[in-house]
Amino acid sequence: MAENQVLAERESMEYDVVIVGAGPAGLGAAIRLKQQAAIDDREISVCIVEKGSEVGAHILSGAVMDPRAMNELFPDWKELGAPLNQPVTEDRFLFLSETGSMKTPSWMLPKCFQNHGNYVISLANVCRWLGTKAEELGVEIYPGFAASEVLFNENGSVKGIATGDMGIGKNGEHTDRYARGMELHAKYTFFAEGCRGNLGKILQQKFNLNDGRDPQTYGLGLKELWEVKSDKHIPGLVVHTAGWPLDSETYGGSYLYHLENNLVAVGFVVGLAYTNPYLSPFEEFQRYKTHPAIRGFFEGGKRIAYGARALTAGGLQSLPKLTFPGGALIGDDAGFLNASRIKGSHAAIKSGMLAADAAYEAVKAARSSDELGAYPDAFKTSWLHDELHRARNFKPAMAKGLYTGTLMVGIDQIVFGGKAPWTMHHQHADHEMLKTASESKPILYPKPDGVLTFDRLSSVFISNTNHEEDQPAHLTLKNASVPVETNLALYDGPESRYCPAGVYEYVEAGGANPEGKKRLQINAQNCVHCKTCDIKDPTQNIVWVVPEGGGGPNYPNM
Repeated sequence: MAENQVLAERESMEYDVVIVGAGPAGLGAAIRLKQQAAIDDREISVCIVEKGSEVGAHILSGAVMDPRAMNELFPDWKELGAPLNQPVTEDRFLFLSETGSMKTPSWMLPKCFQNHGNYVISLANVCRWLGTKAEELGVEIYPGFAASEVLFNENGSVKGIATGDMGIGKNGEHTDRYARGMELHAKYTFFAEGCRGNLGKILQQKFNLNDGRDPQTYGLGLKELWEVKSDKHIPGLVVHTAGWPLDSETYGGSYLYHLENNLVAVGFVVGLAYTNPYLSPFEEFQRYKTHPAIRGFFEGGKRIAYGARALTAGGLQSLPKLTFPGGALIGDDAGFLNASRIKGSHAAIKSGMLAADAAYEAVKAARSSDELGAYPDAFKTSWLHDELHRARNFKPAMAKGLYTGTLMVGIDQIVFGGKAPWTMHHQHADHEMLKTASESKPILYPKPDGVLTFDRLSSVFISNTNHEEDQPAHLTLKNASVPVETNLALYDGPESRYCPAGVYEYVEAGGANPEGKKRLQINAQNCVHCKTCDIKDPTQNIVWVVPEGGGGPNYPNM
């Protein structure tokens, strides 16, 4: 910010509850608050700010949805027209070798991989529908506004949030579009930003919410939406795979879900604790589609959308403390994802409902800015806690490798039903796991054919990603020398491979620098807000902050 620019005072608005993020957790919480108030014939003011250009624009998930939480939020969701249109009709789990596959017999499939009674959905469209229901109940939703700052009261409790200023140029000068951000004050503020939320991360550090918890561990999920030939389409088919193209020591796998209308969602998840700096999750995803057991689904089809998003996979052991004075973490901002089931939307909605119940009772009792202890207490006695407890050993077991991990998961889930008398733990954060380039073997990936496999830039194009170009970079470096002196020197520049959108690129330095010297170029315009760089950077030198509201991807039907 230029020194001669005096900032105008921000205008403020007051609410009972402010929610950051219009995903399933934030919308579930807002709807529940309004429902509870309606039962008592009371008023409660609820506001949601959403950095995407519209509700659903930044929502990306597989997704197979367990309707349990939706049944509680809207028991008549079918009559109301919720877009849960395609019931699961068949489960297949395949172990892939490079050229072959082995299907797990149904009787050997753990319950966590059985999807009878669930629905293949577009979570973005479910959120759009939830958004309309929230607004019908009187929730104020402001899309295109990014919450960029947590506000605090004098006693240290959370006061609310401020949205980012708009119209600041790359050099920090105000442009002719300049508009000061707004302050939204609340009795309680919920943070529902999704995985590795920018403000959630700040709150976890400020209030020491991770003390006594295991390190969080993450995955990167990549997804494409295809329109396939009708003779290749099996409505309700759910296919999961493990094995190739990843080596047996690297956690990951694929999903292939058949929705309605000849649409197929295909995706790949790579655990971000991988050790080889030459691994590219995007390239692994592309070559997965070439497997003989998979490629046939796409013959004659057309890819119509692409996106990527990190996900929290640490489970119960890695859940932070959920509350702090004046607010709470809900959804994947906390880590409510069941990695064993590859599901989080039902957990996100339920966590939002539990937090909403606690906040409603507090507001009703004329409380404000204190700690909502009823929320974690209710979680501990809920079906969600029981579900996550049963799944707690899945990810630590799979960290032992595909074969050992599969055996351990079989024992844990089939023999003990998830109630083994032991709990396994995560030992390291994902960014600590990379080996140096000298210890690792380069991976040669095939060139894309433009029909079944694609490059990153053409993929980012169909994610409809866009940012206002004249704005400060939202991908920031603590130390500008670290990428070349450490990441390139020791790890051969892993940023250029782990980013699924081609944001990070090592190029010739040019100028007066010696020939062959390189520098890190950051193509922030390409960013799909997946947060992988913030998680996987081995030096934790990259810090993701929110860009101007409305920027980023605009996902249709994802």
